[in-house]
Amino acid sequence: MATDPEHRLGELMESSNPTFGTVMSCVFGIEPHETRTYLALVDRPGSTVDELEGPLECDRSTINRAMATLYERGLVRRNRRLLDGGGYVYQYTAVALPEVKAMLHEALDTWTATVHDVIDDFDGE
Repeated sequence: MATDPEHRLGELMESSNPTFGTVMSCVFGIEPHETRTYLALVDRPGSTVDELEGPLECDRSTINRAMATLYERGLVRRNRRLLDGGGYVYQYTAVALPEVKAMLHEALDTWTATVHDVIDDFDGE
């Protein structure tokens, strides 16, 4: 389900002491509020959008858009829970932090290899 994010590694290179959130935002091409949403979900597995409104101090539509992006990037999983009165609600769970760290390492290793190839292939023209 994960799509190739638009990396913002240039931003990462400009920071001499980046936070984990900055690294995550730049590597996965997500916004800082989406990274905060992921990190909030790490502590609250199985949460609905409504349940995250208070902790994130964001409105429902902002959290919905963040969840859509995180789901597309493969950073959260969702399960549909049927409601007693009919309908359903999604419950979201963050992909485990060790798995996300491995994804970050892989993306950075791929980027580094590409940069090394560019350097090696340069012939002065």
